[in-house]
Amino acid sequence: MLLSITTTGKMTLLIVAGAFILWALITAIWIPKRNADFPLTLTGFVLVSCVFFALQMGAVYWVTDTQEVETEAVGEAPEQEKPTETETSPGDPAPGGDAAVVAGKEVFASAEAGCGSCHTLADAGTNGAVGPNLDDQRPTAELVVDRVTNGQGVMPAFEGKLTEQQIADLAAYVSTVAGSS
Repeated sequence: MLLSITTTGKMTLLIVAGAFILWALITAIWIPKRNADFPLTLTGFVLVSCVFFALQMGAVYWVTDTQEVETEAVGEAPEQEKPTETETSPGDPAPGGDAAVVAGKEVFASAEAGCGSCHTLADAGTNGAVGPNLDDQRPTAELVVDRVTNGQGVMPAFEGKLTEQQIADLAAYVSTVAGSS
């Protein structure tokens, strides 16, 4: 996961973690050698330590919530032509009613998968903001299978929660309708 975080995210985590580690080393090694009574009161020491901990957790949350992963790391799908209005409409997710795509739409909407709570996909009428906007990313079926099966970043793996067929249907649906609306 660390390799897929943007450079800004990596630098933010490094700076905050470095300050926290420096605080820990100074208060564990350097100050006690010079002042045997350190800390005179625990209140200040605990307060500063809690502030550093909160900053570190806040930085982790901020990076995982707001920093997009670098496109080379996630294998961004190449630009595809958008289907015309006659090829696809929101009520019919695939030309000819492809069974895998129809089944994939059901998996996307199911409570078991819960895709729409994190992802935006116009065809499904969802606007989640935790994960990538699937209409913008337009992932390939292979990428969807990989991410749903193995997870990445804050996205959990669904291997064992969804069957291989459900994952394949979901990948067919997302890769077919993403960016079509």
